[in-house]
Amino acid sequence: MKWMMKGIGVKTLIVGALAGMMVLSMTACSKKQGSGSGTSQGGKPVTITVEVFDRGTDGGKSDPTKNNWTDWIQKKVLEDENIEVKFVRVSRWEEITALNNLMAAGNPPDVCLTYSGELVGSFRDLGGLYDMSPHIDTLLVDLKQFLGPDLAIPGRDFIRRNQDPQTGQIFSIQSKRMNTAQRNIFIRKDWLDKLGLPLPTTTQEFYDALAAFKEQDPGGIGKNRVIPFSMTKDVVWTGGNIIMPFVDPNISSRDLWINTIIDRHFLVPGYKEGVRFLNKMYNDGLIDRDFPLYKDDQVLANLLKSGMIGSICHNWDQIYRESTALLSDLQKNVPGADMVPIDAIQSSDGITHKSAYDMAGVHYFIPASCKNPEAALRYINWLARFENYHFLQVGPEGIVHDIVDGIPKIKNGEGLWIQNSAQNIDYTITMNGLDLGDPDLTARALANAYPWPAEVIANAYTISMRNAKPGPIVPVTLSAAGPVTQTLVDKGDSLLIGAVTASPANFDKVWDDGIADWLASGAEAVRKERAEKYFQP
Repeated sequence: MKWMMKGIGVKTLIVGALAGMMVLSMTACSKKQGSGSGTSQGGKPVTITVEVFDRGTDGGKSDPTKNNWTDWIQKKVLEDENIEVKFVRVSRWEEITALNNLMAAGNPPDVCLTYSGELVGSFRDLGGLYDMSPHIDTLLVDLKQFLGPDLAIPGRDFIRRNQDPQTGQIFSIQSKRMNTAQRNIFIRKDWLDKLGLPLPTTTQEFYDALAAFKEQDPGGIGKNRVIPFSMTKDVVWTGGNIIMPFVDPNISSRDLWINTIIDRHFLVPGYKEGVRFLNKMYNDGLIDRDFPLYKDDQVLANLLKSGMIGSICHNWDQIYRESTALLSDLQKNVPGADMVPIDAIQSSDGITHKSAYDMAGVHYFIPASCKNPEAALRYINWLARFENYHFLQVGPEGIVHDIVDGIPKIKNGEGLWIQNSAQNIDYTITMNGLDLGDPDLTARALANAYPWPAEVIANAYTISMRNAKPGPIVPVTLSAAGPVTQTLVDKGDSLLIGAVTASPANFDKVWDDGIADWLASGAEAVRKERAEKYFQP
């Protein structure tokens, strides 16, 4: 790549950008963990079913229920725990609908996972979940030790993050994020260079750069084909780093928490103005006109790789991932092309505020219909042992990783060894992100897990985490959102698409009418419950 950071050592970058956070999130982690209930159970094997996300097979991905990883899991769990595991696929992009259907039909997997806490709350309120609290100190010893303390709620173990404060019951546990970076805005640096423009550092400079892309066609692809900025129908995510800085930076934790509905900030002061800015970009011809048609990343990825897109907003490392091959394929198709992260969209206080993840990730739970809940718990606990999740993350040497300077460097395995998700997070459900048992090694390995110079990855991480923070955590049991989650997701998507594509003169009406409908469709009831149950932790 042309673009490289100058004058800063790789070790300083890696440790400074990554290791500090990991020291905190891994305080309870060690390579040798307690044995828990890890002895094999005698007699006939017990069979359980386990959900796994299906992300499709584009890009060489394998069948998520039948590959070398699932074969390894099945063989080792049978040896260690005398448990036979069968995997059940659930679409990553339609998980809420799919799980609702499976639960309603009475045949969900014995171990389920979802990113929707509201969906878990709905199942809980309907009596559909198994209470795991009696087994925390018996069947889940390794998991408890691995997860460690909850950094957001002092004095509480992370394994109890979702504990009901009144009853003490625990119907779901969340994975621990080893990396809390969320998104970055990426821009074509080679286009900027051809136009003599610097990397944008302000909102206006970002807008002006996109306008220059449109008017001057620095890639020589034809003005009618240039897409200055593209996103998908998931505007919340693929427009997030443009919208969120418009949120009032002085909002109180209370108001922010109360008005954040199913992880959407539509009701938070300032969010509307962020959407208005996207509306301006769209009406000025700077946003892909067809973005409402892109239900997933596939079309966007193809357009970017072909050299037509000037900028995107996505996962903090999206263009560098070997599984997506966005930047590498772009450079194959367009010699000299380059894309880099920028930190440009400012809040009213002049700071580039961003969102970061809380350390809590995907929810996993056991439905009440499970016939062998103890076996399901033993499987979850088995996943928390270093020897098991470590292999799933790095795989066999020479195939999925090489040792570089004493540290595993992950590479994209081929065929049945391909990792359908980064570090196999769809199988290592107790954690999201790489863990080598030592913060410094993990930080260095994270940067080495890409086919790009380590300092490039460290820079992307640093930009994503600069001025970034997670939302407030309030440990209460909520119920109102559960039954209306899918409705609010769908209507929220339509609201954002309609507002972004509206004429400037009609923007306020489209937004205000959409918000009124969103509130009437359940968001107001959710906000009311959050207001009633809020307390300062």
